[in-house]
Parts: sequence; structure tokens; C-alpha cells
Amino acid sequence: MDGWPVCSAESRISSPDLEWCSMLDLLGLDTAAESVYRGILDGPQDVPDLCARLGLSEEEVRDALNRLSAMALVRPSTEDSGRMHAVSPHVGMEILLARQQAELAHQQQRLEESRAAAAQLILEYDGRSDGAAGVRYFDGIDSIRDHLAVLRSKVTDELLTFAPGGPQTLSNMNASRPLNQQLLERGVQMRTVYLDSIRSCPDTMEYAHWLSEQGCQVRTVPSLPNRLIIYDRRAAVIAADTGNTAAGAVELTSQGMVATLHVLFESVWQSAEPLEACSRPVPGALSRQQLEALRLLAQGYTDEAIGTRLGVSPRTARRIASGLMDALDAASRFQAGVHAVQRGYLPATPG
Repeated sequence: MDGWPVCSAESRISSPDLEWCSMLDLLGLDTAAESVYRGILDGPQDVPDLCARLGLSEEEVRDALNRLSAMALVRPSTEDSGRMHAVSPHVGMEILLARQQAELAHQQQRLEESRAAAAQLILEYDGRSDGAAGVRYFDGIDSIRDHLAVLRSKVTDELLTFAPGGPQTLSNMNASRPLNQQLLERGVQMRTVYLDSIRSCPDTMEYAHWLSEQGCQVRTVPSLPNRLIIYDRRAAVIAADTGNTAAGAVELTSQGMVATLHVLFESVWQSAEPLEACSRPVPGALSRQQLEALRLLAQGYTDEAIGTRLGVSPRTARRIASGLMDALDAASRFQAGVHAVQRGYLPATPG
């Protein structure tokens, strides 16, 4: 620890030290909490020792310890429960970075859900209006496929797709190859978002790589709000039932609704990982799929519903949930939620 600037309340801080403190503040560690954390790094300390060493009041030290404990940066010493032990800076900074990453992911998810809710509200309102201007409903998978074939023949510039459901069936992929190849050969710009779960399916990954080689841009995300196809930013088709995308579909041609769904697509696209990316989470942190499963668990989703959102089987969803409980050292799902909040994976107040 020698050579690290100490940013206590009583010390004079040089310009480089101020910059360092500002960096830690960005990670969610204020000056008092950082001073206490540094003080404990030299060895387990009790409150009176920290007050004397750092020139802080008992109230300031205890407040800082409470914040550090909530961040999982300090804990009672196993040798002396009256003293506090600090985790190493290497682990501590990873915890802070993982906390911020989780907060950003949560904010991004809230933004995406807000946009999806806005699109749904527009759809419901227009669906009640006389004549349902800009809205057409298609019942059943055959009707949907027939209409999609017509739209594909008309698209000239751009085709954007959300493809939930996880790994694709061989029959669907074989049927889609010639259609997608024709579009790409015509110069249509294609972007497709799959679920992260396809990365564990060799057949779907082979197909996704084939699409990429043909010129389609492909990315993946942990979960998707609905099946969506946008044609030339003039029309959009979404599943009428997110739980059963084969039941029916709605075509939207209202400029406002299509623009809203296009913004949703771009938002999800920006947060998605390119197909070629090899996602390696910070050691000790949760993967993107685990973070999404944890968020869904906290919202009360069942294992089956989580499996649907992630594009995995209910059995895999149960295994993910069990793995999360082990990673969070939790004996129950409620305790897992508490530990997730303490470690910064979930916000303290549901959003």
C-alpha cells in the first residue's frame, strides 16, 4: 500500500491525489469511506483506532463502515469480531466496478422496458380507435408467414430483427437461408439480435456465422422484449403474444409507432455484443445472462418464465437460479435478493 495517496478529511490533498479521489468517488466511494477503507487495509481496526488515526468523528467512521459493509468491501475480522477487515484492493475495485456495471445494465434495461411499454400503449390506443388506422392483425403461424413473405419481397433498404426464443430449429434455419441470401444479394442491410443462449448451440452459431459472412450484422443480448421485424422503417411486425409468438402477429404502419419501435431496436442494438465477442466477465462478477436472470428473479418470474426470456429450457433456468444462489452464498431466493442488493447487482429500491 506504500505510495498510495491517503484522502482523509484532515489531510492536505495534492492535485494528483484529488484526481485519484475523484476517480474513487466515481466508483461510488466517497472521501470518508475511502479513508476508512485505506485505514483498515493496514490491518484489522476498531472504531476508536480509526477515529484516532484518521481524525474523523465516531459518527463519520461508523457511517463510512456501514457504506463499506453494504458494498461488501469490509467485514468483521474472523480473528476479532470487534475489529473490521478490508478485502484486498484488487477484489475491492472489481466489486465497485461490477456494482457500477450492474447499475448501468439496470438503467439500460429500464430504458428499454419504458420504450417497449410506450410502444405497447400506442398499440393499445390505436387498436381501440375507429378503423384501427395503421394496425393489421394476423391470426396463426401460416397467416404470419404468408404476410412476412410478401413484406420480404418488397423490402429494399433495411431489415431489422429481434429473434427471441434462443437456439433456432434446423427447419427454420434451412428455410430462412435462401430468403436471407436473396435479400443480402439485393443489397438490403440486415441487422439481427439473438439471445446470448444461442452461443451454446453449435447449429445456431453456425447459422449466425453464415449470416455474418453473407453481410448481415449479428449481435446477442441476455433477453429480448418481443419478436420484432422492421421493414425499411416503414412497417413493423411484432408478436401479439410474447409467450406464444406463433399465435398471432400485429403489423404496424403508423409512422409514430414504427419510429418508436426503431428507437427500441437501436437501444437494444447498442447494448448487444457482436457475434465475434468472447464475453469474459470480471472475476467474481456475474455474467450478463446471470445478471438478467437475477433481475427477473427479483421481479418474481418463475423458472419457466425466466427460461422463456433467456431462450433456455426450464431445467437450464433452474440451474442458473441455483448457481446464482451459490454465487451469492444464499440459502433462499429472498436471501439471494438481499445479498444481490448488498453487492450492488440489484438496486436497493426496485425500479
